[in-house]
Amino acid sequence: MRGIVVENPGRDHRLVVAELPTPRPGPGEVLLKVAAAGVNRADLLQARGAYPPPEGASELLGLECSGAIAEVGPGVEGWSVGDEAAALLPGGGYAEYAVADSACLFPVAGGLTLEDAGAAPESVCTVWSNLVEAGYQAGARLLAHGGAGGIGTMAVKLGAALGSPVLATAGGPERARACEALGAVRGIDHRAEDFTRVVLEMTAFRGVDFIIDLVGGRYLERNLKALAVGGTLIVIGLMGASTAEVDLGRMLTHRHRIMATNLRGRSRPAKALIGRQVRRDVWDLVTSGPAAPVIGARLPMAQAQAAHALMKQGSVIGKILLTW
Repeated sequence: MRGIVVENPGRDHRLVVAELPTPRPGPGEVLLKVAAAGVNRADLLQARGAYPPPEGASELLGLECSGAIAEVGPGVEGWSVGDEAAALLPGGGYAEYAVADSACLFPVAGGLTLEDAGAAPESVCTVWSNLVEAGYQAGARLLAHGGAGGIGTMAVKLGAALGSPVLATAGGPERARACEALGAVRGIDHRAEDFTRVVLEMTAFRGVDFIIDLVGGRYLERNLKALAVGGTLIVIGLMGASTAEVDLGRMLTHRHRIMATNLRGRSRPAKALIGRQVRRDVWDLVTSGPAAPVIGARLPMAQAQAAHALMKQGSVIGKILLTW
């Protein structure tokens, strides 16, 4: 099969097409003939040598894909050869064939095309698993940072579909307005506006119940000021520093919580649980339209390097897809 390999991992890495052995599914796994794979920031980090795959996972890039099942491993129930599915992967999506845990498969149905489905698993599993762990209830007030990116657009659409007033930050007025078009009650241009002030004004100074944050340390103090009493800050990225001082007194008096999680490094049983939760609770919203992935760009798989450069540039609204 063809796949994308990383030559010279590091700052000057190259992503090139290579001939590779076709993997085989093990117990509880299926082999997908890949139609499309979503590009995620973790892929960029891995290509630079800064985010190695979990033990036992494919060395290839790609944390999500979609395709038709080409082979079913021992013990798999409910899936057959020819079924179309999207998959959450620990790695391996940048290839013609990818092995996926059957517990992390999602049916392609409704108005969701097979190609577009490749952009959904990582974002919906990240957003929903964190909200569930944080105790989210439909209708709670939500702030999504990076609202025009892949994770952010899913947070905006999913929250709005569940009845939450969603506020979202983005870089620039065009991206802020794009968040509003997706369902946010207010897009906040973080380059020109103080998001804490806007959040407090938009919530009658109560604050939001949940914040999904990819920035980390640089936003910590302002995030806590934007949280309602009893609110939870969910940190899923560290694009703006990994350390910061925190006012524990404020956290005590406002009963705040800070969660910090990732998805890729979780155990197979933990991911299987997330897969079940997503299929049960929100996958219908993905396939029927309200929380369908936003596709900002599509490139041939052979142009993976250009796709990474596009993500690094930060101009795309939504997800970038690589297709065969």
